[in-house]
Amino acid sequence: MLSPLATHAGLRRLVTAASAAPSVLNTQPWRFGVHRREHIELHADLDRWLPVADPRGRSLHISCGAALFNLRLALRVAGWRPVSWPLPAIGDDASSLLAAVRPVRAPLASAAEHELYAAIQDRRTNRQPYSDLPVPPAVLAELAAAVRLEGADLVPVGGPAGAALLDEVAMAEERLASDAEYRTELARWTNGGPRCDGLPAYVQGPRPDGVSVPVRSFARTGAETARFEARPQLVVVTTSGDGPQDWLRAGQALQRMLLVATLHGVSASFLNQPLDLRDMRHHTDPQHRRGHPQMIVRIGYGPAVPRAPRRPVPEVLSAA
Repeated sequence: MLSPLATHAGLRRLVTAASAAPSVLNTQPWRFGVHRREHIELHADLDRWLPVADPRGRSLHISCGAALFNLRLALRVAGWRPVSWPLPAIGDDASSLLAAVRPVRAPLASAAEHELYAAIQDRRTNRQPYSDLPVPPAVLAELAAAVRLEGADLVPVGGPAGAALLDEVAMAEERLASDAEYRTELARWTNGGPRCDGLPAYVQGPRPDGVSVPVRSFARTGAETARFEARPQLVVVTTSGDGPQDWLRAGQALQRMLLVATLHGVSASFLNQPLDLRDMRHHTDPQHRRGHPQMIVRIGYGPAVPRAPRRPVPEVLSAA
């Protein structure tokens, strides 16, 4: 069997799948290169790093980790086993190289792997109001199992703890909105116009009309408002450590979870304002009993939404 790295069509299929991953503000901060047709490299696109909101590069690594998972899955359904290894963090040696993946011959992918791969194109970040119908415990258990497969954990946050977390999100949103540099950086990726990245208005969703802030406002004025669910259902992706390789692992865990959620018709959006504010203040995260929080995810059942734009393959794939 010919390696998918050996043909343009094979490479295009891999990179298209990888590039469908979610990323912070849809910056799509990744590039791919092929080394001697033996392995494919994942690079951080440092021109798409958010230096104000993400000074440590945590969100950048998580975004690239999500793309790495899609790349691995695409190799698997092509009939190969992806052998991947992380590389030095950006900044350690002035390199943008985050990981490399080598395809190794393997048995055919399972039906479950094919279903997960098919969900890549169906997954959306859904910033619309959700119904008040809770995600069933059995589905939550599947989401947690998906996260654990990638070496991370999923912590449901409900009751008083969930209310406290929403309050923290609201306070962080308010503080971020008062930061001029943050607003400028945010505007760069949320302004309208024809482009293949960022968050156009049609995917930003409405502003909440209540006291709680279950979505990011994107500093908009004049946008339509809507009533969101009374008790947003929250889960938090955590890792045992809080360094670059942990962030890359968190991104892969997040994407596997989101694809499983998609198969169950579960919508998801992100409430990472407290984590962004912590990073901007250069505060280190203390060790928690359940690990270091990396992503705060709102889940539920929302309406169908359009997909955010994507960069064309030639823009993210370097020549061999």
